[in-house]
Amino acid sequence: MKTFDKELILETINMIKLHNLDIRTVTMAISLRDCMDRDINKVCDRIREKIMRHAKDLIKYANEIENDYSIPIVNKRIAVTPVSIIGESCDSYDYVKIAKTLDDVANTIGVDFIGGYSALVEKGWTRGDLALIESIPEALAQTSKLCSSVNVASSKAGINMDAVLKVSEIIKEAALLTKDSDGIGAAKFVAFCNSVNDNPFMAGAFCGYTEPECALNVGVSGPGVVRAAIESLPKDANFSVLANTIKQTAYKITSTGELVGRQLAKKLNVPFGVIDLSLAPTPAPGDSVAGIFQAMGLEHAGAHGTTAALAMLNDAVKKGGIMASSYVGGLSGAFIPVSEDAGMIEAATKGVLTFDKLEAMTSVCSVGLDMIAIPGDTPSTTIAGIIADEMAIGMINKKTTAVRVIPAVGKTVGDSVVYGGLLGEAPIMKVNSLSSADFVNRAGRIPAPLHSLNN
Repeated sequence: MKTFDKELILETINMIKLHNLDIRTVTMAISLRDCMDRDINKVCDRIREKIMRHAKDLIKYANEIENDYSIPIVNKRIAVTPVSIIGESCDSYDYVKIAKTLDDVANTIGVDFIGGYSALVEKGWTRGDLALIESIPEALAQTSKLCSSVNVASSKAGINMDAVLKVSEIIKEAALLTKDSDGIGAAKFVAFCNSVNDNPFMAGAFCGYTEPECALNVGVSGPGVVRAAIESLPKDANFSVLANTIKQTAYKITSTGELVGRQLAKKLNVPFGVIDLSLAPTPAPGDSVAGIFQAMGLEHAGAHGTTAALAMLNDAVKKGGIMASSYVGGLSGAFIPVSEDAGMIEAATKGVLTFDKLEAMTSVCSVGLDMIAIPGDTPSTTIAGIIADEMAIGMINKKTTAVRVIPAVGKTVGDSVVYGGLLGEAPIMKVNSLSSADFVNRAGRIPAPLHSLNN
């Protein structure tokens, strides 16, 4: 087991008090592959029993670790095998029944979210996959902690445009069914390219088919710590000094996350999975990735140079973190969710951060277009175009990209959506009014790029 530098840990603990360092999430991944049965009721019973067996003490032990080390653990979560696989074994595809079972057990255990109401359809779908996708709006409307995702593209398979169009319609319907709560159903759904098996972050977490029976994955955070480290440098510090400072800070953050993850996994008697190095912001003042850009010298997120700043930040975080752990995984990098980052919210409200600039930034960041509120009357074909563009960035660059947009019913540019907590709030952002309909309505798959032939 790794030997930890106690002085380094103590220094990091000081960051907690001043700069919002925390463990953003501990996520228990649980395989449900042995829960399959032709009888939907037996499936639900097996799901409940297995999750309770593995996760019943997750909150208790996480709280103990939090108190022992004085390190805040903001969210406790569960991720399960993509439910499309599990439900497909049943004679009847009652996926909403499974959704309610997952939500009920999440409430019983006391976790913040449960993920894995998912399907992987980048190359095509089975009847079970399609049935799950079509059930997503109802499932999200009738649950409180369930999160859902669909992988519609990959660098190996290309982009399943049939799935892209279907998912765009699902997003609209999910927002409509939850319009009284600002379309929160859409806020708990994400469309992926190159989704990963061990992601601890919602809404896209699931326990991949190649994962073990159970594992504990950790997502760290600390944008405020990185910003403070940069602000401690001379204003004219060159980029080499800047990058090295970020790497050193990421090392400390990662060491703390691995300590917490390993200790919690030991208490739970499950394997330690991965540590995700992502800098995940919150709406709290001082805990913003956009604030890091300002510390680097940009007037605000969205200024020319923002993509370059994000590229350096992402790279330095990974280089620093990888030296602190042999088990880095998940998404790892820097998130730019609009509603969850106080600086992003401010920049979007002022109009200096545009939709197109956010799309450009996703070429170098972790994931993609995240928690962006758009006018409620945005056509599903336009949303499909947004998803297709983002999937293309991921496919060509061999990286994970995603889209989590909220078409806020009855709202337009100038209005906002408010969720509170980690989901925050967001101004409605303008989208391109030109039609994408004839393009996205073409059936089939956009072929994978040449570099997919690399085996």
